[in-house]
Amino acid sequence: MFFPVSKLLGFFALPSNAVMVLGLLGLVLMVTRFARLGRGLVVASLVLLAIFGWSPLGNALMVPLEERFPPFRDDGRPIAGIVILGGATTPDVAAARDAVVLNEAAERMTAAAALALRHPEARVIHSGGDASFVFGGGNESDSALRLLRDLGLPVDRLAPEDRSRNTVENAVFTKAIAQPKPGERWLLVTSAYHVPRSIGVFRQAGFAVEPYPVDWRTVGPADALRPFPTLGDGLRRTDTAVREWVGLLVYWLTGRSSELFPGPRPACDLGRADDCRP
Repeated sequence: MFFPVSKLLGFFALPSNAVMVLGLLGLVLMVTRFARLGRGLVVASLVLLAIFGWSPLGNALMVPLEERFPPFRDDGRPIAGIVILGGATTPDVAAARDAVVLNEAAERMTAAAALALRHPEARVIHSGGDASFVFGGGNESDSALRLLRDLGLPVDRLAPEDRSRNTVENAVFTKAIAQPKPGERWLLVTSAYHVPRSIGVFRQAGFAVEPYPVDWRTVGPADALRPFPTLGDGLRRTDTAVREWVGLLVYWLTGRSSELFPGPRPACDLGRADDCRP
C-alpha cells in the first residue's frame, strides 16, 4: 500500500504539478460564479511558477542535502562490496532502442564503475527494478548490468537486485543479497542530494553502508543565492529538492528512516556497529 500511496501523493508534492493543478482549477472556476476566486488562483499559479522556476529556491533547498555528507575519501581499507542505487538509466527507452540509455544521474553508474575497477575485490550490486506506477517502465538492473559489463567489470562480480521500487525496498532487498558480515565495508553510491534519505533507510534496515556521493547538482553554498536562467531548469531543481525533503519527512514519520535528517555517524557508516538503528 505504501508504494501506490507514495506515488499518488508524490505527484501533488512536486511544486510544478501543484502549481499547474492550481492554475487549471482557477481556469475552471473562472466560468462559474466563483470567477473571482478563479482569477486569484490563476494569478497565484503564475507567481508561484515564476518563483519556483527563476528564483534560487531550488538551489537553496538542494544545497543542505548535498552538503550533509562529505565526499568519500579512500583510506586504503578493503571494500567488501559496492551498492549502486538505481535512477541513472531509462529502461523503457533502452529496451526500445536496444542500448544503454543514461539520464542526468549518470554518475551513479560511471563513478561506480570506476570505483569498482579500482577495487577488484569488491562485489557489485545494482539495486533497482521497475518503479513505474501506471505505465511499465522496464527494469533498471537489466541495462545497468549491461553497462557495467561493457565497461569491463567481470560478470561474476555483478549481482542485480531487480525487485525494488523505492529506497526502502533498495535497502531491504539488497541486504538480503549482500548478507553483509560484521566489520565488512560496503559503499553506497547514489546522488549526493539523495544520500541523507538513503543512509537513513539503510541504517533502519540494519545494513551498515558508507556513503559514496556522486552527481552533485550545485557548486556548494554559493549556489543558494544563484537564480536560474530558464524556467525549466529551476522547476526541475525545485521539484527534485522538494521531493527529497518530503521523502525525508514521510520516511521518518512512517518509521522507515532512522532519523528525520540523517547525518554522518562513523560507527554506523564505517561498519563498526552490528545495528545502526536508534
